[in-house]
Amino acid sequence: MSLDAPYIARAAKPGQFVQIRCNDSFEPLLRRPFSIHRVKGEGSRVKDIEILYEVVGKGTEILAGKKEGDFIDVLGPLGNGFILPRTTNHERRTTNSEPRAIIIAGGIGAAPLVYLAEELTKKKIKTIILIGAKTKNLILCEKDFKKATPEVYISTDDGTYGSQGFVSKLFHKILKTTESKFETIVYVCGPHGMLKCIVDICQERKFECHASLEEKMACGIGVCLGCAVKTKSGIKLACKDGPVFNASELIW
Repeated sequence: MSLDAPYIARAAKPGQFVQIRCNDSFEPLLRRPFSIHRVKGEGSRVKDIEILYEVVGKGTEILAGKKEGDFIDVLGPLGNGFILPRTTNHERRTTNSEPRAIIIAGGIGAAPLVYLAEELTKKKIKTIILIGAKTKNLILCEKDFKKATPEVYISTDDGTYGSQGFVSKLFHKILKTTESKFETIVYVCGPHGMLKCIVDICQERKFECHASLEEKMACGIGVCLGCAVKTKSGIKLACKDGPVFNASELIW
């Protein structure tokens, strides 16, 4: 869904989200959180944002019934987004390596990662994208990712498309077959189990890893305390302190 929201579009960063009131009545009562899937336009012409969602309940069912020209109450951009790789020798931890980004999307976790991939492309950062899903029909955003980089690899649990197995298995394979001269930073979004597997691999290889958490959010601004996340520095809130966290800080 594309939304004409110039302020949000110009202020947004990859990984942030919006809270949408799906109906004018109190049914459903709470807003629904949606990742900013893409920002459309360039420079002063930036005015639209896109969201990508699955119809899973009353709120998204109402949203799916909206028509062109309808008005929707949207709050955003909210939360903290992805930190982009350092692009100069002064910014990097080492001076003899180039930055490389690996984006890993699991299922609907692809939603915030297209915007990220497009921004990495603008910064001319080498990017590899891995997409995982249960089966071929659930693969999302393949064409969009391929517009950002030709290096897009896919895995399905049942082997109906791409490599067979979990995307973490594909991650292992890619790391064995690609050059290691790069300073690698990993971005991941998807189901909790997948995140944990990817984070474990990154910690083993000492990769910087940023994970976007799929938590249930009610208020979206840190008031209700309903999206608590355990971290090494105490309890954080996914909506206010995240949804993107440095994976090394998370307690699984």
